[in-house]
Amino acid sequence: MTMRTSLNSWKALVLHAEDMKQQHMSDLFVTDEKRFDKFSIQLPTMLLDYSKNLLTPETMDKLIALAKECDVELWRDKMFSGERINRTEDRAVLHTALRNRDQHAMILDGENITEQVEETLEKMRTFSSNIREGHWKGYSGKRITDVVNIGVGGSNLGPQMVTEALKQYSDNSLNVHYVSNVDGTQIAEVLRPLNPENVLFIISSKTFTTTETMTNANTARQWLVSSSFDDKAVEHHFVAVSANKKNAVEFGIDPENIFDMWDWVGGRFSLWSAIGLPIALDLGFDKFIELLDGAFEIDCHFKQEPLHENAPVILALLSVWNCTFLGAQSQAILPYDQSLHMLSAYLQQAEMESNGKSVSWDGDEIPYATVPSIWGALGINGQHAFYQYLHQSNNIVPADFIGSIKSVTPVKGHHETLMANFFAQTQALMNGVDEQQVREDLKAKGRTADYINKVAPHKVHKGNRPTNTILMKRISPRTIGSLIALYEHKIFVQGIILQICSFDQWGVELGKGLANKIEVELRNGDINPAHDSSTKELMSYYQAMKNIGL
Repeated sequence: MTMRTSLNSWKALVLHAEDMKQQHMSDLFVTDEKRFDKFSIQLPTMLLDYSKNLLTPETMDKLIALAKECDVELWRDKMFSGERINRTEDRAVLHTALRNRDQHAMILDGENITEQVEETLEKMRTFSSNIREGHWKGYSGKRITDVVNIGVGGSNLGPQMVTEALKQYSDNSLNVHYVSNVDGTQIAEVLRPLNPENVLFIISSKTFTTTETMTNANTARQWLVSSSFDDKAVEHHFVAVSANKKNAVEFGIDPENIFDMWDWVGGRFSLWSAIGLPIALDLGFDKFIELLDGAFEIDCHFKQEPLHENAPVILALLSVWNCTFLGAQSQAILPYDQSLHMLSAYLQQAEMESNGKSVSWDGDEIPYATVPSIWGALGINGQHAFYQYLHQSNNIVPADFIGSIKSVTPVKGHHETLMANFFAQTQALMNGVDEQQVREDLKAKGRTADYINKVAPHKVHKGNRPTNTILMKRISPRTIGSLIALYEHKIFVQGIILQICSFDQWGVELGKGLANKIEVELRNGDINPAHDSSTKELMSYYQAMKNIGL
């Protein structure tokens, strides 16, 4: 298969990038009063402004040409139709089928998977209602008051991010907790204040063999049984979301309480499935459906809109432009809404686990930069932590600023202060301030010439730092669904353009496989001499110090 660097559109962008590096965004705004109109898209639940990027209409024409030459539209249709585009694992990629709200038939291997999805949704609806209304009882006849979701990666980050984002929509009839870390501290702290008679555990693991998840699941099981003195209590307090029903049943879970997972849904795209059961339990099933509705709106937009008006396509092209052609090595996700405090971590996994690769579809080494490292934090907190780096470092970090027009918890005067910072930061990152402006400002303040000469260079901000602004109407299940789907499709398009297999994660497996072997050695006290000297000595030191009772 032809490497992307041989495409005419790619070569044109390489040359164009050299020209654009000589430009400054502030000048582009001066020469084009219609710049915002040209480089913004209004969606049903949000506005995307990408005008504060180092680009011109010519840049966008060249980027769209690249998307066309990479057959983005063809690959998009392949994904939605269920072709096995996850080529390394020979699987379809159909997380969109989980939010197929018009319920049109989707045939995969001769079966209408829409029917399977609807059956699972109905099962989730019934189950969540029974728990929330108190019909489901624990082993002692008491109602469930607390839900503990045990999973890791996509089985944890997605549901937790959404329940945190939509906390204001919960009626607090249940307390939902999350355990993902195999460090025993986390599960101990979660379980300590809880009464085993009132707790429901959700074990979310496609294989029901994931070491971290099953270690925590077994600890939770022992905790329950030690209270009830009866293994049969497990049936009243554990449900599973898994494709491995055999293992779940052997664990003690009633087959009726096992929710399906399918191999055509990747973990980091699975919150729309029964992995999202904690969301339905916390918010109510109707709010879970609103979440799906919001995602479906973006699915329709992605399928129907032309490339130059297609928000996920634009976001993907901008990422490729800033990283691969302009040389940015990381990207910041900066939400200006307390509800979105977990969004950066969620998108970090979604993008970096998907596109953090260095070989092409054919297994050839890729000669260009691919996905940037993703990081970030709540905007106001970041302003007092790392924005110094964003404004004045030699490293240019493109950033997505995400805010909302109305707060879900309005407190007089607060939202205006928050959003003033939101708008000011993107403007400051774009414009900067040159030394002449700094000197004039200091002189106007009556500073001496010596002081001005000393301080002026330190106050220079070069600007020209690219940002996207996503302005949502208000945080709600629907807008959160749309926001997540927007980024999911961005990641997909990114992978197609970069010629990367976005839906496997072999890099995760290597360390986990080695950990399993080392765990056996640590338990047996028999360290393999074939380890490198660093690993061997670290393990030896660990065991020696552990054995002397520190």
